[in-house]
Amino acid sequence: MRAPISVIIPTLDAADVLPGCLSALMEGLEAGLIRELIVSDGGSSDATGALGQAWGAQVLHGDATRGGQLRRGCAAAQGDWLLILHADTRLQPGWSGRMRDHLMADNRAGWCRLKFDGGGVPARLVSGWANLRSRLGLPYGDQGLLLSRELYDAAGGYPDIPLMEDVAIARALRGRLTGIDVTAVTSAEKYRQRGWLRQGARNLWTLLRYRAGADPARLARSYRG
Repeated sequence: MRAPISVIIPTLDAADVLPGCLSALMEGLEAGLIRELIVSDGGSSDATGALGQAWGAQVLHGDATRGGQLRRGCAAAQGDWLLILHADTRLQPGWSGRMRDHLMADNRAGWCRLKFDGGGVPARLVSGWANLRSRLGLPYGDQGLLLSRELYDAAGGYPDIPLMEDVAIARALRGRLTGIDVTAVTSAEKYRQRGWLRQGARNLWTLLRYRAGADPARLARSYRG
């Protein structure tokens, strides 16, 4: 039987962090769980694409909208299950067995428990809020998402938008999401650069504007600016 999971990673100038993400996935390859690695790149100017190829990934190229990158990656995937990961997220040891248990026993989409790679008390507070928000049905992309191809198609897939694609698919999967006992460690760099309170407030304000109907392209410009 062929391995069930296709891993899709959206990237943009991710050469510094991609090796850590891919290294953590080797556990799944050794366990016969991962069928293929797909790096969906948005026009990197660094060695992201070459690194992906060196690790045996299929590298796709297209516009730098994360929703579009994920949509392209999922369209190319051949696995019965899709594992969506950000390039700066590393699954912690033991993840493969727990994900195998999930896909054998549960047809819901699964998200991982979030942890930051530093930051002390502020990091624990932000990750605690993120994990609570996820239990309420709104996991973000940096927590990883494991879902069957059938469920992905039924939800309509990722919309081709530059921001909030994770919120959009979580809303489409409402009632069909659950936590998996896996820790996903993600980078705290943007919080370190911008400040934990400021970045947290920016994330919440962006979410509220999106839920109120703001244009994702405008939100992306404001968020990244």
